[in-house]
Amino acid sequence: MPATSKKWFAVYTRPRWEKKVHKLLEEKGIESYCPLNKVHRKWSDRIKLIDEPLFKSYVFVKVNEEEKTPVRMTNGVVNFIYWLGKPAIIKEKEILTIKKFLNDHHDVEVRSLDIKAGNKVMVQGGILMGKEGTIKKVLHKKVEVVIESIGFVLSAYIDKSKIVVLDK
Repeated sequence: MPATSKKWFAVYTRPRWEKKVHKLLEEKGIESYCPLNKVHRKWSDRIKLIDEPLFKSYVFVKVNEEEKTPVRMTNGVVNFIYWLGKPAIIKEKEILTIKKFLNDHHDVEVRSLDIKAGNKVMVQGGILMGKEGTIKKVLHKKVEVVIESIGFVLSAYIDKSKIVVLDK
């Protein structure tokens, strides 16, 4: 396959092997990215800014089909992260967003988005952008949002990435 068909994937590593795996992959000529978070750590005599992996046991690789086997054979790599039975593809835009965010901020905290039925949310993209509503149902990648407007209840299935939780 030509180099243009390379896509970003996430690989799961042994605990505390993120930086080592990143280095080993680069030595093999495989493009990899280990997002490092600049964190202030306090010792008894000083505070130091250190780089630690943002995602525990995860490293991102940009590979084509032929390069997947060398990635799997790299010391410290457990396997690719799977979604719906196939290695999960990470969008280039998401990798760039992580890089920019880490470049602009220190002491970044990673939390999963906790969305439950009954949450008040605001839609941040699409035709309903800026509208507030209530989560009625949570599906795999989408949520059903009820938006009360001019005496009617609108119900829409919206991608989770397009909403922000207003309260819990």
